[in-house]
Amino acid sequence: MDYRRQLISNGNPMESVVGFSRAVRVGPYISVGGTAPVDANGKTVGIGDVYAQTRQCFEIIKAALEEAGSGLEDIVRTRVILTDIDNWKAAIEARKLYCRDTRPVDTIMAINRFVNPEWLVEIEADAVVATRD
Repeated sequence: MDYRRQLISNGNPMESVVGFSRAVRVGPYISVGGTAPVDANGKTVGIGDVYAQTRQCFEIIKAALEEAGSGLEDIVRTRVILTDIDNWKAAIEARKLYCRDTRPVDTIMAINRFVNPEWLVEIEADAVVATRD
């Protein structure tokens, strides 16, 4: 088995400053770190709209998984982290667009705030690249 460590970047300049990767793949396992609702320029997408922000987070996660040789179909766990737990229904409506068929386990939680106060949600995902028949 090949268990080399593959670092996945999305070009965020803070990756090298802070020392993190968008995702890390080791063998069949992929972890995607806290994904914020930002565009390619680092600007917040969907200010005030948790549904739009959740969709943006999943688009970033999808791209990271694809770069790692995987896809949404391999997600086994998601964590939806909100600044207001009352937004959970809108976040889950957006999550369903990406996870309805694979039905990964999920945790929904709330925190006081993120680094950027415009962010209403961050999402983490774990995937395992399954053997296909």
